[in-house]
Amino acid sequence: MAPKQPQALLVLTTVAKKPDAARLAKTLVEEKLAACVTILPAGESRYVWKGKLCVEHEFVLLVKTLARGYAKLERRLRAIHPYECPEIVALPVARGAAAYLKWLAEGVA
Repeated sequence: MAPKQPQALLVLTTVAKKPDAARLAKTLVEEKLAACVTILPAGESRYVWKGKLCVEHEFVLLVKTLARGYAKLERRLRAIHPYECPEIVALPVARGAAAYLKWLAEGVA
């Protein structure tokens, strides 16, 4: 039987400006809160904020981390995120390639 891997998470967040996306990604990886952060091209988001319909172009960040470090990652992300109420959504990784999940686990503190 293969050894149990730590629970991996895919955390999503968005920002309006590419420099902010790059800064967040760099910080999370350098501080070993994430093994990798992928920045996706800007997409269009529609949402209601403070009673007003907003349409914004936002970059999506895919943050790869472990469940055991989620609370620390969330605190840090909230501290450095430019939004007043940032989207921070964590999805459990149900399955993944063993070698990748091992690498991910080695990449976070």
